[in-house]
Amino acid sequence: MGSRHRNAEVAKEQSLDNLWLAQILFDLGGIQFGNFTVSESAVSSPVFVNPKVLISNPTALRVASKLMQQEINLAQSLRRPRVHPFSVVAGVPVGGLLLASAYSLETNTPLIYARIRPEGTGKRGIEGHVNKGDTALIIDDLITRGSSILETAALLEENDLKVKDIIVLIDREHGAAERLRRHGYNLMSILKLDVMLTHYMSKGLISEETYRTCAEYLRRKQGENHNTAPL
Repeated sequence: MGSRHRNAEVAKEQSLDNLWLAQILFDLGGIQFGNFTVSESAVSSPVFVNPKVLISNPTALRVASKLMQQEINLAQSLRRPRVHPFSVVAGVPVGGLLLASAYSLETNTPLIYARIRPEGTGKRGIEGHVNKGDTALIIDDLITRGSSILETAALLEENDLKVKDIIVLIDREHGAAERLRRHGYNLMSILKLDVMLTHYMSKGLISEETYRTCAEYLRRKQGENHNTAPL
């Protein structure tokens, strides 16, 4: 009982430090280094990121939700707001749906599930109650190029919902923000991969060689995306 109470206090008093969350991801094994194939492409990557491990740490999942809400509140409080008002949140399966569920519970915001492809007896469409014309905030745990988010946005708009903003936990910095901007969507992120890598190196969790390998990979991907055609 005492341990449960302490965990609740940690969640309540956590300073909402995004680097704390980056550390927890590392401690849970959600960050790995080697030679991996990044989803959405066949390109080899020296770093693998799996935010789904956060579901094993309720405090971290709660902090992730609070960090998203803090970012949204800040963006909405600016003189020229960067985030449009929204009445529902839509999670991108699978990781985004887990995170969106936590956010929905944390903020008491209705949740919908956009099923991109038929599954079992479920048809392509939306699970949950929606009103035509509602604005949905899309939530995902990780973004590389943004293809799955664009698919989700298209499905929501097919069902007469509006999509203006997307928030993700981690941006791998493969050009997704610019790609989404060209489609009329605003992307917010809690953590960027280069910031996470810098933190891990500063804490002695990865070697300078590993850091340089990953940093060079990111620079190369950013350069490639800067020189690619709009679509």
